[in-house]
Amino acid sequence: MKGKIFGIILASNFLISACKTANGTESPKANIKEVINSSDVVLVDVRVPEQYAEETVKNAINIPLAEIQTSAELLKGKKVVVFCNKGIQADQAVEILKKNGVEVYDGTSLQNVKAIQNEKYAGK
Repeated sequence: MKGKIFGIILASNFLISACKTANGTESPKANIKEVINSSDVVLVDVRVPEQYAEETVKNAINIPLAEIQTSAELLKGKKVVVFCNKGIQADQAVEILKKNGVEVYDGTSLQNVKAIQNEKYAGK
């Protein structure tokens, strides 16, 4: 019984710390809705070109995660929001761009960024 309880506590702590790490990638602290809707932001879809061609958000450019390191220099001095399907590649892109001195924000997913844009255009 003690072993099962210890396992549950250990698994819970692991999940909590994993969530904290994933959430800690946003930089700097800002209201993501304001950033996405600002006129000077560069929205970067880090999914593969086929996914980008199928669907993306208004005014987004495509820089696949595999190319984000080599494109970091082009993004310096700009306010950048990255997103993908579920947020995993976006988290990785945020880390890469942060290490390269880019002002980057995690938009998480295509659906999240799209919902924020739709909210703006709906007059909210």
